Amino acid sequence: MSGLHSSGPWWIPASRNGKSNLITRTNAILMAFIAGLVGAIFGASSSGSLFGHSINLTQVSSSIERAPGSVADIAKRVLPSVVSIAAESAGGGATGTGFVIESSGYILTNNHVIAEAVTANGKIEVILNSGEKFTATVVGRDSAYDLAVLKINQNGLTAMQFGDSDKVAVGDSVIAIGSPLGLSGTVTLGIISAKNRAVTTGATDNENSFINALQTDAAINPGNSGGPLVDSTGAVIGVNSAIATLGQSANSQSGSIGLGFAIPINQARKTADQLIKNGKATYPVIGISVDMQVSGDGAQISKAANAVLPGGPASKAGLKAGDLITKFDGRAITTPEELIVAIRSKNVGDSVEVTYIRGGLTLTTTLILSVAK
Repeated sequence: MSGLHSSGPWWIPASRNGKSNLITRTNAILMAFIAGLVGAIFGASSSGSLFGHSINLTQVSSSIERAPGSVADIAKRVLPSVVSIAAESAGGGATGTGFVIESSGYILTNNHVIAEAVTANGKIEVILNSGEKFTATVVGRDSAYDLAVLKINQNGLTAMQFGDSDKVAVGDSVIAIGSPLGLSGTVTLGIISAKNRAVTTGATDNENSFINALQTDAAINPGNSGGPLVDSTGAVIGVNSAIATLGQSANSQSGSIGLGFAIPINQARKTADQLIKNGKATYPVIGISVDMQVSGDGAQISKAANAVLPGGPASKAGLKAGDLITKFDGRAITTPEELIVAIRSKNVGDSVEVTYIRGGLTLTTTLILSVAK
């Protein structure tokens, strides 16, 4: 048949015993009428009677139930609090993520996301999940912890709920939310792979940050920096800040290999409070210079003459140049970076026990952390 119309009679082929039978147009119309009548009877109700027999037809709901606490439910609740950040400078630009910490317009992100724009007097733009755009001002930033607080002129925002990063356990389910490669509102799922990872990051060589990080296998990529890492209740437990890669070139950075790192929210919250109140943050020190070149377990105090600050916590506790610190507040120290992040995870005024080796002898002392000046 070459088209939709035919000059011959209208036929419907049927088959019986391998032979073709032909049904006339009148019979076909009658059969269609009967079929439609039966269909109407069955379709009128999913439960009833037909010819004196009770019938029950199975119904399937087209709606999908998303239980409270599911990934979809958490994402729906958290996404309105997550923002994208575009930081423009003369040398180019950077993109990242942030999240609302106060409904009056305060937003937390990483310092390295906005550092270049700040130093170059560039523009920082915040894009809400709704698509609204605002020019942001910098309330304060701190390179030591790689954190910054921004402010936009908008009230009634949905703020994130803070969790307790000290109570996080390895194996806990987590969700990372951010704008990897500029793709805003991206949600990835994973677990806490490890805690207390010593991670070094920063915008420049002069602004190195030492993070006592939470490690996760949730996919984190460039652009996720500053976004929230949330737990199974939807509370933020970390600020996504860094990834480990297999290598990078001058013009590109490889993506996630399942090794992402986040600043614990307890530390981030403390720093954010200081930045909002004072425009700057403080961190604790013990008053020593550590030799970053010495390999092997422990962190060795430099042998330079001024390695131990006179009158500082370490000096008062009896530590000397060349001492090898092996434990800090019960935590084993295997690298200089681990000692730095262990100190910065504490508070000014905390009393901690330090174990060290001098002349082959293992000794212990107690010191009180002071504020960095």
